[in-house]
Amino acid sequence: MKTKLLILVALILFSCKKELQPALSDDTSAISVKEVEFKILDSEYLDVHTLWQPFEKYWVDFTEEDYNRLKPLVLEQDIPTLQRHISESKLSYEELTLFYLYRIKKFDRLNELSLNSVVALNPNVVEEAKKADLTEFEIAPHPIFGMPILLKDNINASGMPTTAGAISLANNNTGDAFIVKQLKRNGTLILGKTNLSEWAYFFCGECPSGYSAVGGQTLNPYGRIIMDTGGSSAGSGVAAATNFAAGTVGSETSGSILSPASQNSVVGLKPTIGTLSRTGIVPISSTLDTPGPIAKNVIDTAILFDAMKGYDADDGLSFKTDAFSYNSELLMKQPEEFLAGNRFGVFKELLSDSLYVNAVAKLEKSGSIIIEIEEIDIKLNGFLTLLNIDMRNDLPRYLANNADQSLSIKNVQDVIAFNKKDSIFTMPYGQALFYGIVNDSTSDPDFKMVKDSLHIKGKHFFDVHIKTHNLDAILSINNYHAGEAAVAIYPAITVPMGYDNDGKPKGLTFITSKKETDILK
Repeated sequence: MKTKLLILVALILFSCKKELQPALSDDTSAISVKEVEFKILDSEYLDVHTLWQPFEKYWVDFTEEDYNRLKPLVLEQDIPTLQRHISESKLSYEELTLFYLYRIKKFDRLNELSLNSVVALNPNVVEEAKKADLTEFEIAPHPIFGMPILLKDNINASGMPTTAGAISLANNNTGDAFIVKQLKRNGTLILGKTNLSEWAYFFCGECPSGYSAVGGQTLNPYGRIIMDTGGSSAGSGVAAATNFAAGTVGSETSGSILSPASQNSVVGLKPTIGTLSRTGIVPISSTLDTPGPIAKNVIDTAILFDAMKGYDADDGLSFKTDAFSYNSELLMKQPEEFLAGNRFGVFKELLSDSLYVNAVAKLEKSGSIIIEIEEIDIKLNGFLTLLNIDMRNDLPRYLANNADQSLSIKNVQDVIAFNKKDSIFTMPYGQALFYGIVNDSTSDPDFKMVKDSLHIKGKHFFDVHIKTHNLDAILSINNYHAGEAAVAIYPAITVPMGYDNDGKPKGLTFITSKKETDILK
């Protein structure tokens, strides 16, 4: 079982969350203002006026009245519904794009509701939306056509710099990453870029998730300045939760999609590594990195995933696969049609969580077989070493092959030196993890041993149960077992399962194995 079944099963569980929307409204009293210790909230680098300058001409014709008129057609609607509204002339791609831009301007920066989730906007996106409205088709396009999508700001996209949240990459103007080319080929509108934990949360060590020198501190809409956003795809999770786009794209090395998706009550898919290309994405680890979709619901997650996939000859782990093709009829089937008889492992250690218990009960009611299992005690010794050596090797390759060649930085040491010139501005929380990278003395033979050992341990953690009980997937919470899934090279998807007594979102996470032919060589 692979990504396809994960998406289908997750579709059923999405409906098990109770209704609770992010605290975004025109009434600022809806937002809690209990302060937490952040050194910086709003970005000291980002010029918000410059961000919005390309769109000022559109606000004459698109007003607050238009925004309010379109709310029922857009908010909380899935992509097929948006497409239906457009086909019925109730909405246009231009209006949809302007709605999201207006909403981002209204809520995301420099006001009492600021979430700091968006760091760049595509200056041409409205004109691209107008072209989408004029396009005629002989056959129906991909359902992603005309949908405005936000990308995590470690993913190359033309017309906007790719910074990974770092001032040292502020002028990193590039072409499109492979997955962005795929999105555009299918008609996607690239709306802009989202904030992230700087260098995908492999930089400062003790800094809060969702902080970057470029974008400032991303905040959780369910508890602004109170609840953690999760990292590193913090901006993508927050933007998806708050209807800032039809969907977003994040990336994961170990938990960086699963964490912000679950913390912001949205769906996040970490696919099998190699299903989606990594070319043109600022790396941490060529062993573990993968992009993945984040969206309000499973259907949109599936559509976005399908629009990005494809074989990339420049990515050494990419493989040709038909692992998933979006099929609206399949996703609309009743639960019992494909859940009956599926076997899911449930960790006994998590059964004290009432939300987890309720989600498991819903699966069982739909015909699934539930088997209680116990966690295997394994230690992922060497995990940091794996990231250190991969980052030390992979970042220079990205900078040489996929970055703006005018950049002065060529490796991790150069970034450290750059940041020292203005440490308060570029690294208020320090750069301890980058020092760890350059100081790691692991030899090549030892590195291979570490990598192989971690992969074996990660697989064993899941496979001992999957094989013993013939399981289709193992159920976890949030990103609790993201590390084991990462080194096992196993896919995972998280879906909202409810909110605790403090209103904090939690996700039910499905983790499964994959075919032996796909396993990391």
